[in-house]
Amino acid sequence: MLNLRKGRYRARFAEGAADIEAAQALRFLAFRAKDERDQGLDADDFDEACAHVLVEEVKTGRLVCCFRLLHLADGAEIMRSYSAQYYELSALTSFDGPMVEMGRFCVHPECQDPDVIRVAWGAMTAYVDREGVEMLFGCSSFHGTEAKDYADAFALLRDRHLAPKRWLPRVKAPSVFRFASRLRRKPNLKRAQAKMPPLLRTYLMMGGWVSDHAVVDRDLNTLHVFTGLEIKAIPPARARALRGVAG
Repeated sequence: MLNLRKGRYRARFAEGAADIEAAQALRFLAFRAKDERDQGLDADDFDEACAHVLVEEVKTGRLVCCFRLLHLADGAEIMRSYSAQYYELSALTSFDGPMVEMGRFCVHPECQDPDVIRVAWGAMTAYVDREGVEMLFGCSSFHGTEAKDYADAFALLRDRHLAPKRWLPRVKAPSVFRFASRLRRKPNLKRAQAKMPPLLRTYLMMGGWVSDHAVVDRDLNTLHVFTGLEIKAIPPARARALRGVAG
């Protein structure tokens, strides 16, 4: 069970169809809606195989953040993942330890409180510790499909955050931006950080790494990079801070 409460927010697992539908509605708003009046559900076949985490306002019960978790015994199961649709992940099949794919992470567009992401990561930390997870991975998305809008962010990823060669995902999707080989510019650090998605920024601060290319996902109108994080690589001070939220 997961029941984490910090300040104005609590995190818990979805407990039934109504909870999952609420998460799918928030995902639709975050990933597919053209404006705030556009309503629907973002759902796929992976929902049934995943555990869903909800972050809610304690006072109102309003859902402000959600994500889903797919637990894998080790790298031999990675082809079951959502990410494997878009990236050639055979290098990771030799990873010898429990893995979790975190997907469809989103925050309500009207919610700007950074504590929401802190509580979400606190919930993830509690799960990782309880289950002995050794690697987190997933797809980290940039809004829109114009790579030039994120040139400095991609240049920074190329210079500082590429996956180790032993784990590097290869190209599988039909439409990709090979930023590691095609970008020649030096990153402007201020612009790069401003354009980096909050989820990806958090991964990187913990020692995470990315693929050398971004997938152009026209269905969700995003560019995304494969993102991995070996739990043992998290800096001790940051691990203590996360466990302080989780505990």
